[in-house]
Amino acid sequence: MGINEAGVVSEGQAYLYDELQNLLEKQIEMIRRGDIGNFEALSKQTNSLVERCVQSGIFKGADFENQREKLKKLYEQLSLAISAQKAETSEKLSNIRKGKRTLHAYREGI
Repeated sequence: MGINEAGVVSEGQAYLYDELQNLLEKQIEMIRRGDIGNFEALSKQTNSLVERCVQSGIFKGADFENQREKLKKLYEQLSLAISAQKAETSEKLSNIRKGKRTLHAYREGI
């Protein structure tokens, strides 16, 4: 696979791009729902697909400039969603720790 001599992207490459975009969109949705387990599994699949895209050379072609920009925006959205999930998880963990300290103090007071 790769860009042919005329600089045209093959259908296989277009499929790889479309599949990558689809996987990124699914990851964004999963992380926003807090579905971390499936998100991690899908991340492995996405990483494998990125490797195939790099090997095929589709990111190098001028024909895919618009698609590269779309992928960049999706990765930015994914990064923001992960950051938001991380902040939410940290807040929940902090609340749990406070609750444990309260329970411990209550037990010692009895």
